[in-house]
Amino acid sequence: MSEGAYQRLWDSSHVTLQELLDQEQPLLEPVPNRERERQSFQYRLSSLYLYYLGLLRRFDTLYDQMVQPQKRRLLRRLLDGVAGRVLELKDELVRADLCENHCLDHVLHDLKLTPADLEVPIPKYFQLEQSSILRERGQILAEILSKMETLSLKESFLEMHRTDAIILLQSAERARQGRLRATFMREIRREKKKMREDGRHKFSQDQAAITIQKVWRGYLQRKRTLQDRQTEMEFIGMLPLPNQVAPLGVKTIAGLGDSVRRLLQVEKEQEYQLAMVKTQDTLKETEGPDMKEKMKEQIRQWFIECHALTGRFPDYPDESLGGSYMIFADKTPEQVKMELEIQAQEGKKKDQEKNKEKEKEKTEKKKKKEKEEKTKGGEADATLKVMPSKFVPMINAGHEEYMNLWGNRNDSVHPNPSFDPETLREEKRKEMEQEIRIQVDELMRQELKALHLAVDREEGRPLKVPKNKTGKKPGKKKKEKDLTFGRPVDSLFKELVMFGFLKKSETVALKDYIGDCLYLGSTLNLAKKLPMPSLFDIRQNIALYGVLRLGSPDIHSMAPLIRSILLVGPPGMGKKMLVKAVCTETGANLFDLSPDNLQGKYPGKAGVQMLVHMVFKVGPEQMDPKRIKKDLTKALRLLSPGDRVMLIGTTDRPQLAEMKGLCRTYERILLMPRPDYASRYVLWKHMLEAQVSQAAQSLDISALAKVSDGYTPGHIVQAIQSVLTERRLLQLSKRPLVASEFLGHLAKLEPVYREEEEALKDWYFKTPMGKKMMKLSKDQDAEEAKLAKEKKKRK
Repeated sequence: MSEGAYQRLWDSSHVTLQELLDQEQPLLEPVPNRERERQSFQYRLSSLYLYYLGLLRRFDTLYDQMVQPQKRRLLRRLLDGVAGRVLELKDELVRADLCENHCLDHVLHDLKLTPADLEVPIPKYFQLEQSSILRERGQILAEILSKMETLSLKESFLEMHRTDAIILLQSAERARQGRLRATFMREIRREKKKMREDGRHKFSQDQAAITIQKVWRGYLQRKRTLQDRQTEMEFIGMLPLPNQVAPLGVKTIAGLGDSVRRLLQVEKEQEYQLAMVKTQDTLKETEGPDMKEKMKEQIRQWFIECHALTGRFPDYPDESLGGSYMIFADKTPEQVKMELEIQAQEGKKKDQEKNKEKEKEKTEKKKKKEKEEKTKGGEADATLKVMPSKFVPMINAGHEEYMNLWGNRNDSVHPNPSFDPETLREEKRKEMEQEIRIQVDELMRQELKALHLAVDREEGRPLKVPKNKTGKKPGKKKKEKDLTFGRPVDSLFKELVMFGFLKKSETVALKDYIGDCLYLGSTLNLAKKLPMPSLFDIRQNIALYGVLRLGSPDIHSMAPLIRSILLVGPPGMGKKMLVKAVCTETGANLFDLSPDNLQGKYPGKAGVQMLVHMVFKVGPEQMDPKRIKKDLTKALRLLSPGDRVMLIGTTDRPQLAEMKGLCRTYERILLMPRPDYASRYVLWKHMLEAQVSQAAQSLDISALAKVSDGYTPGHIVQAIQSVLTERRLLQLSKRPLVASEFLGHLAKLEPVYREEEEALKDWYFKTPMGKKMMKLSKDQDAEEAKLAKEKKKRK
């Protein structure tokens, strides 16, 4: 695609964005919590969520491929804003459905979308922009691991026992004897073959000549036939001409085009950076001195006008309150004076406000208790509403900037990929004005102080910085004790690698977690059957809860905060694979703090505190040990928006853990049941096509998916690897692959029985989210029974 095509895609995306922004305001209005209103509310939320997913996919493509540097900066803000809004709507859907997975098949049908539109796109810049950092980190990790391997080899060689050495020598000698016997048997077979060939019937000279002629004529005819076929295919346009190079695949060509555009982005970005420096220097030389003098004159005029009105010179606004920006905001001296007096009196009023806030908190607590008692008694919340968004103002500002700068231009057909100098000059002028204002403020504060001493005969009184709600000055937080003060992060990184906590994560893409979506979720809901999440739903939840939040600091700082996730499911469901996929997609460090890995390391209470402190200082990903439970929960509470740290736990036996502690530690608990038929079908098809593409077409994959009911993705992968050995792959041309070959290997594996899955479901329904789900279903049944009784009475 060209730059003009991407510009037109951007224009159409903003048309859709404007429609979505118009739909945001009605969602803030409360809706009665009745069955019909709840369904319509969920439908509106779901449709908005799907539209924002489509916009996220478009903005990701635009930011990845558009070349113009100024447009890309605006696209980055829009991309992060839309991604954050998707996360907010996901939280709203969970709050409305009281469930982690959502049945959106009816919404897809109404909006004429496909299941592919449900896929959560992961922005490509997550990996592209930190590729160099990941490369350096990988090199450091590889060096440390290689040193550890050499040391371990030396130690193992020096400490080898005599018995181990004898066993090693015996195995080597047996291998040598086996090789000698193999060569001896090969010679015997060769001699036998010669003897058989010598005993064969010998042809006469004429018979031998006729045989050679047959073979040669057959070879020539086959060659002519192949040439005739080649010329015919070229004539009808099915093959390229002989002088042309064979065309590359469509995907390969598209990938090359994307790479070329990324190289162009780097070139244009370098040009833009140089232009920024030049523009800033020229503005400082040409407009800087005049702007500085003009500011000084305006401030002096303000001094004189305030002295004429009040009889004394004013107090200079503090930098935390905006400095002289208040003076340049087109306000009269009286208005500025009133504002300063109001801000000075805020400190006195805060005591009264604190008392009022305490009273309000008490009343709110009472109301909350009353609401909880009502809900315990069986009454549901009165209304449904969406929480105010942090990302909608950001999206709205980006949309307005687009309309003002780029939307009204007539360059959508052939846009210029280079930067716009006028827009750059305006941006740099504003930045320079801010820098000069700070310098002028310092000078004019000294001048005002001299005026106070000379005219009013008093020293200037600095304004008090307003305190926040806690009564402390803003910007001051209670500092936590740094247990590793003075130690660089590199040394902590090395120590954690040497002790085996920081591990090299395998490169696993999230799309490699194969599974299909639930097509009949709405039908199951109508039939009063609780739909279980599919593998597709699990992958989407991991993308939303883990990847999108951890991938960008801007998204994480504003999105709803999620500190921890627990993956619950039988063995072989791919829980650890998902953890590795999160690390791969976000470039995060993987820390293994499982109980087995903690054994014998960092003993005692002080050791546990040190371990948790070191891990959180470097940045953890996976932990759920019992020994560090208390310190872990304390460390999790200290995490705030912007701290891109997440705890991901995995378990196949959650019944052994304490329910309250587990639910207090993990904010999101994701149940991973056995795969359904659709997911099993997709798994078999994808895994077989990856090994043998042609042989998989003749297989009855539907039968394999039905037979493998109760087996996990890990079981299916094991069965395929057991059947498709190197020897079997070489025999495919003579002996085609049959579905029955996999049955024996599946029979050897232990499936997940229905009783085990039911036990996991029963445990999940005891979690806070599970209790809410069960309560909602009971309330819906009670409401339907009530309506049915009313209909009978009317009849």
